[in-house]
Amino acid sequence: MLATGYGVIFTVLDDYRDLYGIGETALGGIVGIGFFSAFVAQILIGPLADRGFARRLMLIGVALNVLGLVAMAFGTTLLTLLIGRFVMGLGIGTALPAIRRIVILGDPENVGLSLGRLLSADVAGFATGPAISAFLVPAFGLASPFLVVAGLTLAWTAFIGKVDVEESQDATTQATLALDLLRNPAFAGAVMLGTALFVMIGAFDALWAVVLSDLNTRDWIANVGITFFAMPLIFLGPTGGRLAERIGPFKVAVVGLLLGAAFMASYGLVPGSAAMLAVAVIHALSDGLTVASSGVAVAMTTPEDRQAGGQGVLGGAQTLAAGVTAVLVGAIYETSGRAWAYGAAAILMVILVAGGAWLARSAWQLTAKNRPQFD
Repeated sequence: MLATGYGVIFTVLDDYRDLYGIGETALGGIVGIGFFSAFVAQILIGPLADRGFARRLMLIGVALNVLGLVAMAFGTTLLTLLIGRFVMGLGIGTALPAIRRIVILGDPENVGLSLGRLLSADVAGFATGPAISAFLVPAFGLASPFLVVAGLTLAWTAFIGKVDVEESQDATTQATLALDLLRNPAFAGAVMLGTALFVMIGAFDALWAVVLSDLNTRDWIANVGITFFAMPLIFLGPTGGRLAERIGPFKVAVVGLLLGAAFMASYGLVPGSAAMLAVAVIHALSDGLTVASSGVAVAMTTPEDRQAGGQGVLGGAQTLAAGVTAVLVGAIYETSGRAWAYGAAAILMVILVAGGAWLARSAWQLTAKNRPQFD
């Protein structure tokens, strides 16, 4: 449900531009500010989930996300939309480390499978957003999908509140922040690889709807394209997680992200919207088998009692990178066009992948069978 709200935003950016006169750079700012607030929350608040507050952080995050959705529903000015997106990001950043901790420790022998399933749920939620938008916006207006998602999220909260969560009982020695984990080069390399993934996501999210609109693509085709992109990730997520455990998360991540960089560059070079959609389908098949790997790498290089903190550092770095990228590529697209915007994202991805692979070189052979044991 957290991802569904963001999926709605992703597909109405061109409506904000056309109805409210908000330019591409400012649209990138709307996307980016949510990533920035999620970064702050995951770094500063996320580690508290390791100290016995996982359930509460999950519920607080959901509540903040709902408030942000309502603000996005009724916002008609850039400032209002920025505030709404900021609050949404704060909620998502508060909830995600706790959710990941619960999922990882719920089945510690199958971390890859668990994170793959979480990825599938996340992508399924994201893909539902455009479908809701496509159905509701023409008939009921721009506010309707945000309000429907907010209502559905509140309905699920009743279920979430009853879920049994095994809270940490002995976390008094935990650091408030988890940045000290970056002293481990393998962990730092995993985070850098995960950051490269969100450079790709930030660029894709900020540009997709706007670029297809400028290529005179019908809104419903753009929305269906997102659904086609999401389907392989939904069904292949658990398989990709197991693949990362068996072959090694660092190997899978490097191969997948380099392919992702090639796909990103191609979005700027293909002749039109039909070609972009075709590339996106192939891109999704590759991502479905590889994008869970950076989360698996972080889980394998983090002590069990600091999983929320480790995932918070990963998520914080990812959201910061996505936010910077969204603003950057929005500005590049407005001034220099599609090829330069996607090309810049691809180059940045390659740089981050090279750095992450070098940092993690000592853990290149890491798999589920030889996962390190922490004191």
